[in-house]
Amino acid sequence: MSKPSKNKRASSSKSSRQERETAQFINTSFRSENDGDASLPHVLRNKLQDLFSQIEKEFEVLYNENLTLQEKVECLNEKLEKECYVSDKHGVGEKQDAIDHPEVSLKVSSKQKGPSSSQKLKTAHKLKAQTSKIVSSFKTPSVNCNLIKEYLGHRDGVWDVSVGKPGQFVIGTASADHTACVWGIESGKCLLRYTGHSGSVNSIRFHPTKDLVLTAAGDQSAHIWQFALSLLEPQKTVSSDDETTCEVEEDPERSPILRTPIAELTGHGGVVAAADWLPGGDQVVTASWDRTAALYDVETGDLLQSLTGHDQELTHTCAHHSQKLVVTSSQDTTFRLWDFREPIHSVSVFQGHTDTVTSALFTKKEDKVVSGSDDRTVKVWDLRNMRSPLATIRSDSAVNKVDISLSGVIAVPHDNRQIRLYDMTGQRIARLSRSSRQGHQRMVCSVAWLNEPSASCNLFSCGFDRLTLGWNVQNTKDM
Repeated sequence: MSKPSKNKRASSSKSSRQERETAQFINTSFRSENDGDASLPHVLRNKLQDLFSQIEKEFEVLYNENLTLQEKVECLNEKLEKECYVSDKHGVGEKQDAIDHPEVSLKVSSKQKGPSSSQKLKTAHKLKAQTSKIVSSFKTPSVNCNLIKEYLGHRDGVWDVSVGKPGQFVIGTASADHTACVWGIESGKCLLRYTGHSGSVNSIRFHPTKDLVLTAAGDQSAHIWQFALSLLEPQKTVSSDDETTCEVEEDPERSPILRTPIAELTGHGGVVAAADWLPGGDQVVTASWDRTAALYDVETGDLLQSLTGHDQELTHTCAHHSQKLVVTSSQDTTFRLWDFREPIHSVSVFQGHTDTVTSALFTKKEDKVVSGSDDRTVKVWDLRNMRSPLATIRSDSAVNKVDISLSGVIAVPHDNRQIRLYDMTGQRIARLSRSSRQGHQRMVCSVAWLNEPSASCNLFSCGFDRLTLGWNVQNTKDM
């Protein structure tokens, strides 16, 4: 044990002297008060003095023992702080050495003499953590995810992202800044900016075969407008199929601007949250905050049918890729399946979530539906038997607009800025990296897969941080 410091010894001797002086004062006072008192025998007075002396000695012994114990505690605390500093240094500054050479940590622990029980528990916990790191270092990830591109230009949050028709190598974004943009995937440049809406643009979808784009907005309408790579020369007037002229202008930022739609679909009494093309692209379905969905004819722009039944605002809609089936999602915790394959349509209601259903969509291969919700779950359903989900994915954050790849990988964007990948059985495959240098800094609103093997990016995400990001997600077996 180290010797007490000079200051500590001085403090100890000063306190002892004060206690002795107090006891002497009591004895002196007692003696002076009883010197003139003849009634108190001399023997009793001596006995009291002896008792006071014993009390003084006992107090001094206890006081010195207390100082000694306090010094021991301080020494142990100093030793523990040094050991924690060394362990932190190895754990933070030399993580890789601890992983690559765990025997070094074992040797350091074995050299410590007389560790307390708490120290043993801490050491065991550290060894367990290091062991888990060693084991995980041997696991090869099955999916490799890399951030490739950033698409910058929106002045407010980006609500939706969508990929162009096959062979176009473009993506579209819908933003709260009242604009929709079309971007070149490889160049990262804005090819066209649509400014025809007077409210937040909430969704965007490309026509499956034609050079048309469908957007839904907060101005209670959905617009159909023209996009073609061959029509992007500045200040050029072009004619569409229905002889409506569309002017493409050059803005100060050198991004062409389109202001006029080919068709404007109206009739909703609230914000249009989403819209999609039905198979063939001759009809369009919209979903609105007025608790209804609507079916429109693309050529005439006429409202064909209003779809009622949801108890609260609609959040999303999606059409089947080959059959006239539509799903609508709502804040009433349900999603509905609408069947237009017969002259008299039918509807089925599915109650599998406990909070707002933010999206529900069909898979591109198998007849399945995947739904995401604010209840922090994603559920996979079989169209042939929708009584209960085939799989349930539970997470730690609300789920936004999900998307499924051709190979059946579900990309899940979250409110907590994370993007996770799952297979159709609910097993997590990967999590896209996010840090202060890359990834989204605010909630991720939507994701979209691209089925173009030659493209540098095959997954796109957008968020309320005004960013749209392009990712390369690749199975390590294919590398």
